[in-house]
Amino acid sequence: MGLDDDAREYHRQEPPGKIAIETTKPTNTQRDLSLAYSPGVAAPCRDIAADPESVFEYTAKGNLVAVVSNGSAVLGLGDIGAAASKPVMEGKGVLFKRFADIDVFDIELDIDSVDPFCEAVKAMEPTFGGINLEDIKAPECFKIEERLREEMDVPVFHDDQHGTAIISGAALMNAVDISEKDLSELEIVFSGAGASAIASARFYVSLGARKENITMCDSSGIITEERVEAGEVNEYKSQFATPVEGGDLADAMEGADVFVGLSVGGIVSQEMVRSMAADPIIFAMANPDPEITYEDAKAARDDTVIMATGRSDYPNMVNNVLGFPFLFRGALDVRATEINEEMKAAAAEALADLARKDVPDAVVKAYGDEPLQFGPDYVIPKPLDPRVLFEVAPRVAEAAMESGSARTEIDLEKYRERLEARLGKSREMMRVVLNKAKSDPKRIALAEGTDEKMIRAAYQLSEQGIAEPVLLGDADTISQTAAELGLSFRPEVVDPDDRDVSGYGDRLYELRKRKGITKREADDLVKRDTNYLGSVMVETGDVDAMLTGLTHHYPSALRPPLQIVGSAADTDTVAGVYMLTFKNRVIFCADTTVNQDPDAETLAEVTRHTADLARRFNVEPRAAMLSYSNFGSVDNEGTRKPRDAVDILQSDDAVDFPVDGEMQADTAVVDDILNGTYEFSQLDEAANVLVFPNLEAGNIGYKLLQRLGGAEAIGPMLVGMDEPVHVLQRGDEVKDIVNLASVAVVDAQE
Repeated sequence: MGLDDDAREYHRQEPPGKIAIETTKPTNTQRDLSLAYSPGVAAPCRDIAADPESVFEYTAKGNLVAVVSNGSAVLGLGDIGAAASKPVMEGKGVLFKRFADIDVFDIELDIDSVDPFCEAVKAMEPTFGGINLEDIKAPECFKIEERLREEMDVPVFHDDQHGTAIISGAALMNAVDISEKDLSELEIVFSGAGASAIASARFYVSLGARKENITMCDSSGIITEERVEAGEVNEYKSQFATPVEGGDLADAMEGADVFVGLSVGGIVSQEMVRSMAADPIIFAMANPDPEITYEDAKAARDDTVIMATGRSDYPNMVNNVLGFPFLFRGALDVRATEINEEMKAAAAEALADLARKDVPDAVVKAYGDEPLQFGPDYVIPKPLDPRVLFEVAPRVAEAAMESGSARTEIDLEKYRERLEARLGKSREMMRVVLNKAKSDPKRIALAEGTDEKMIRAAYQLSEQGIAEPVLLGDADTISQTAAELGLSFRPEVVDPDDRDVSGYGDRLYELRKRKGITKREADDLVKRDTNYLGSVMVETGDVDAMLTGLTHHYPSALRPPLQIVGSAADTDTVAGVYMLTFKNRVIFCADTTVNQDPDAETLAEVTRHTADLARRFNVEPRAAMLSYSNFGSVDNEGTRKPRDAVDILQSDDAVDFPVDGEMQADTAVVDDILNGTYEFSQLDEAANVLVFPNLEAGNIGYKLLQRLGGAEAIGPMLVGMDEPVHVLQRGDEVKDIVNLASVAVVDAQE
């Protein structure tokens, strides 16, 4: 099937459409229903009647946006009518929810006239926290937005106008910087004079461009004062009329610095591109076919051509999804009365700033592993970059508060944390550890210091104030890689070829001389194996923690720190723990990486260590010893081990957390089974620390939970070491390194 048939099948699958309503409170019992509806619902109704602002406290209004259209100007389809536009408006709702966790009702109005359309939208103000106008033809769209903004007390935003303006404005700011030009001196040409073109031109002026330097063309050519006097253009186009003689688009582009295409595909030739000023900026944003293709624009000249389109298969995609979800998120969260120019500018500036930052591996993978680094082919973030939410929305909220649009003040730092939590429980949990780490950063050795991911992680650790990274490896390679990545920082490097590391060789010899290592071998190991070098640095206190394992098999990476650092003084047990985060639950799984066939004492010690780790994440542990038996239902050597471990723990006065077992996995995690069938259990709630009976079960179990259960996994975190050492999994991403480094810093603090 082709794309059209695939899309038809996608939309008609049961249930038809793309959005649904779900309940956010329990509705399982008679009491639940009496609270949700009659008679309990009367109480919040009376409160809202007495205090209208409390509607935000008791209802979903504060997170609900109406996407409103009459289908008179649907992108690429034209005037198809209200009903036919519904799939597009549902799609807009999907984007709101997917990127900013905003709920949407799509409203299709079979109304063409301005006055009745405005009256219909105004009548819905009690329901919605914001109004997103969509796909309404010009000039009616200008009149509708202007009137609704004046007459409504919630944000009203016409995305077709301002979305493109904001995103392309962000790209323009970065493009100007890269081309070393002055925004106020740019000669800018627009192809197209519709809603998005006029709004973009206005926005560029607010950013610093000069109105007299903007030339706008419609299908009849350059918009001139002569054409205005002749009554050929409407009042909205006329504001960008120029005093020049008439001409066509080719005439307008000659000598121009910037071309902004919001018209139709294929109307710009390579010759027209060659006529532009040096290092031109070309935003060919007609969809699905740009005014000139990326390949043709780049091939037209030998100098730097910064090219953006509206397509995802080329660099620099100008897509409105980078704007409207996050504008509304910030506006809703401060209960703004409008989305004003200050808020739009804040969004554009935040996007421009984000494009200059190191790009997460997950985003790079989502776009086919193409290099994403600030420069001519990366002037705007990618739509799938999750950081856009907590970079743009806070800047919008801040601008709303500073400009007087906000009805409520918020703590921006705490707000960023709440936004991160919307992206998943793992971000919420890691924020606890990141904040602890930032309170007292420690020195952390990154053993594989020449690896690109380690260098990027070191940059982030340093930039965010999480740790003081020390990269181990060849200094020239590290310096060159950092420069190629565009990372402007000078990390501390320990290069065994440039640094005297003989003292570390002496210490390694002292520790291992009766365990098969000669002096010469010890000296050689710290010179050629950074795992040994880093382990000795930790043991001697020259660094506070160490990370390794990114390019090694787990056992070989673990061996040097086990030999040199060893386990803590009060234990012989080291274990690997994964934290798995679900939508509303966090579970710590142990042991998943170290102990193949632990005895009861080892299982008990692993449980103690894992409980301590849970508390570092501000989680009070409830531990379950897992088996295929429930409290003695099967009695053999295998089921006795976890049962005996429970006896050891429950008889230890130092154990101040509930623990029970042996029990099956579903018993441990399902309240109804645990407390409904086994009311004698020491656990009054489902377990959040799961201790597996052996390594095979632990490794299989956490991976099934991760892959089939949709959990996000953080780890493996080594517990029981004498000093903080953590071993990464091969192929981990930069965010995994940063997360595990943060855990190591908190370990070192404690």
